[in-house]
Amino acid sequence: MVREDGSKSTVINISSDNVPKDFITWSTFNTVFMNSCCLGFIAYIFSVKSRDRKMVGDVNGAQDYATTAKRLNIAAVIVSIVSFIVLIIVISQQK
Repeated sequence: MVREDGSKSTVINISSDNVPKDFITWSTFNTVFMNSCCLGFIAYIFSVKSRDRKMVGDVNGAQDYATTAKRLNIAAVIVSIVSFIVLIIVISQQK
């Protein structure tokens, strides 16, 4: 592409087909509401790292961080639900 003043410019098209999810919303929810053993906060850190890698263009690095964030989010949800159920059982046994 050549401009009117004779200078050239370059256009880069970024394909959004293989952009990994960063799970930032899920990590934020787990950080605020289900932060058992700080798993939600650690997942949030990995989600931010994934987003940073995605912005730089490192798709493989972003995918690795996103996978770790997803696994930590799953662990945070499971640990929180199990803890809540155990808490309910303990409280119901005391009455």
